[in-house]
Amino acid sequence: MWSQCGALRSLRGWGVSYTQGQRPEPQTREYFYYVDHQGQLFLDDSKMKNFITCFKDPQFLVTFFSRLRPNRSGRYEAAFPFLSPCGRERNFLRCEDRPVVFTHLLTADHRPPRLSYCGGGEALAVPFEPALAAPGRQRRLYHPAPERAGGVGLVCSALAFELSACFEYGPGAPAALVLWQGRRLASPWTWPRCCSRLGP
Repeated sequence: MWSQCGALRSLRGWGVSYTQGQRPEPQTREYFYYVDHQGQLFLDDSKMKNFITCFKDPQFLVTFFSRLRPNRSGRYEAAFPFLSPCGRERNFLRCEDRPVVFTHLLTADHRPPRLSYCGGGEALAVPFEPALAAPGRQRRLYHPAPERAGGVGLVCSALAFELSACFEYGPGAPAALVLWQGRRLASPWTWPRCCSRLGP
């Protein structure tokens, strides 16, 4: 999707190396990306990863994340567990936590609330299910995501803080009750179920 970078990138510990835009076979190019815990997408070998250097074009983000799936290409599967194919391009993705990061709660136009992820606005959104929001490790909040992208998404810290007032916490345990629009919803999650759903 982007011009070739001549620098060779090595991921220590994974035993893999790559060059952005490399051609492993005729008419095929490969690119490598990274998504952080705020849902910002970067070229993986970017030295500076911040709001200035992340991808912001909505059309590109919708195309990238709508095609995201588990990487079963036989290439870089351990280091880059997700793949977003685009024609003859293979776009590999690794993530700080989860490949789907919810960034906004959409509540306009009297429609049922939706969670938008990774900068895609309405085009990348799932129904918000408050009872299924699950606190996880490191005090992060998770919510169901499209199955093709792992089934569980991370709620970014700013949105999680906004939603934190909707939870009732027990001593030493994740939230057991969700307060939403005047209703008290019992969460089906327990700590073991939440952790097993999130995986390693």
